Amino acid sequence: MDVDLPPEDDPRRVEVRAWFEANPQPTGEELVRAGYVVPHWPRPYGLDADPALQLIIESEMRRAGVAKPVNPIGIGHCGPIIVALGSDEQKERYLWPMLRGEEIWCQLFSEPGSGSDLAGLSMRAERDGDVFVVNGQKTWTSLAETAKFGILIARTRSDVPKHRGISYFIVPMDLPGIEVHPIRNMTGSGGFNDVFFTDARVPAENLVGEENLGWGMAKSTLANERVSLSHGGLQWGYGPTARDLVERMREEGGVTDGILRQRLVDAYIEGEILRYHRMRMISAAVNKKPGPDASLRKALADPHGKRVFNLSRDLMGAGGMLQDGPPDDGWEQWARGFLFSPALTVGGGTSEVLRNVISERLLGLPHDQDVEAGKTWAETRGPATAV
Repeated sequence: MDVDLPPEDDPRRVEVRAWFEANPQPTGEELVRAGYVVPHWPRPYGLDADPALQLIIESEMRRAGVAKPVNPIGIGHCGPIIVALGSDEQKERYLWPMLRGEEIWCQLFSEPGSGSDLAGLSMRAERDGDVFVVNGQKTWTSLAETAKFGILIARTRSDVPKHRGISYFIVPMDLPGIEVHPIRNMTGSGGFNDVFFTDARVPAENLVGEENLGWGMAKSTLANERVSLSHGGLQWGYGPTARDLVERMREEGGVTDGILRQRLVDAYIEGEILRYHRMRMISAAVNKKPGPDASLRKALADPHGKRVFNLSRDLMGAGGMLQDGPPDDGWEQWARGFLFSPALTVGGGTSEVLRNVISERLLGLPHDQDVEAGKTWAETRGPATAV
């Protein structure tokens, strides 16, 4: 029995299926206006969808072979904050093209000296009339090289505890004073970037929410990010799954090596456990703000992704030693995924940080403390690794 989805005769499924039959090749605009891009968002952007309706829409979209507009950071991380706390003008200007995938977004959070300890950021935004003058550096910024806008957190007060005095901005990435320098990774591509701000003048109207109260929004963005990064695909919600690897090996005629076969079975079982765990998370993501469960999901999903990609390399045999896998044999996504997989347990919150979140917010354990100095773990270890 398929326990994941409402039955075929569910009236909501019938309605959604009829829409896709009437619109077999919908445009991004049509999907947005139907509420199918972010069905869990409030109207007019979504449908205020409960978990069951969201699952119906996802499954019917797959059945119809229709893909949503691609804007992972904008839709997954930044959009929910603008929906909740943005001004009417900000919502009207930014959300519709964001949902259509016309304007790509990036997230300007991590700095060279404040990644895991994000509240220790040093980038400054100083008020000068109707603009904020921004100076500093952000790093590991995905999509900054193509993004039209970015969400930025910067320090606007320094005479208060570090979790206060942080503000949250929408930043046009083509402002004078912003420079983007790609960081090349071992896959040969960029994707991550250093972003330098030198007297960049951000309009005060681009402040989201209240000045100096951006830390709460930043935490919500990180929770949204961890929900987005923990979807079914092995590469942060994208790309293949353990099921896809099993299907590929079935098409190849099976696995004769007993050890590799057992590893494949273990990967499939683990993938199914995570798939059902995601079903449980959807309700929390739809009906309330994402919380520490997102950290739990990501802490489980990312090591799983690394194991599956390592397994795929071993299943390629000698061809796994080639950069793109065996030639002309459809292994390219697995070969690239293997090279990228070390980033899984770093980006969007390192495994160590996620374990701290789980221990403190789910298990109720005390914060890590240096007993003699009375400092937190992050404060005693010096500059944290940027994520």
